[in-house]
Amino acid sequence: MLPDYVVEELAKRIAGDIIWSSEPGSAIRKWRMIYGLGQTDVAELMDVSHSVISDYERGKRDAGRRFIKRFIEALFKYDREKGWAITRRVAYLLNIYVEGIIDTGEFFKPLTLGRIVDLIEGIPLTSIVENRVIDGYTILDSVRTIQAISGNEFVRIMGATRNRVVVFTSITRGRSVMVATRVSPVKPTVIVLHGIKRVDPLAIRIGIIEEIPLILSNKPIDEVKREFRKYVLV
Repeated sequence: MLPDYVVEELAKRIAGDIIWSSEPGSAIRKWRMIYGLGQTDVAELMDVSHSVISDYERGKRDAGRRFIKRFIEALFKYDREKGWAITRRVAYLLNIYVEGIIDTGEFFKPLTLGRIVDLIEGIPLTSIVENRVIDGYTILDSVRTIQAISGNEFVRIMGATRNRVVVFTSITRGRSVMVATRVSPVKPTVIVLHGIKRVDPLAIRIGIIEEIPLILSNKPIDEVKREFRKYVLV
């Protein structure tokens, strides 16, 4: 499986590349070839004739929004059946994919911290300012992320804005992630410790020192993701 945010972001990159190109047909051909498909393959996936794809690539037809969307969906349909091998590789090369990020997104309107607490059925572990606003979120598999990225790549988990809530999963008592946050030059606005019963007192102490609201949540992570995605700009 590939996280939804990766597929969505790469779709935007491909669409933008085609639209922004001075030769959209050449861009269409480039992406077809990146995915290792012939014109006939794409035509079958899109349920159109081979000549239609040829016309778009040769610039005889103007690629509009509908065609571009169907074209990208065809590429993804093919690659999904192959285990997302090409999409994963391209997303990694474009710095879209980071191993260990379960999901990330930017809210189409800021959410108050109080609303975040409600959505995740959270328990505040430090004092919070309920009307503080949050612009986005990142959900991390903490173990996979720590194993996969170096220190200077940590900023990549923060998405488009630092003013976000970061949800740490796959943790024991929260000490390690809070120590990492303490020494990191880039810090989230809010931290959620997910799926644990007991929180290390040092983790709470660091949250207080750093003035980062710390919240505990045991709501199933798929439900947390679903709640956040209701507010995501796609």
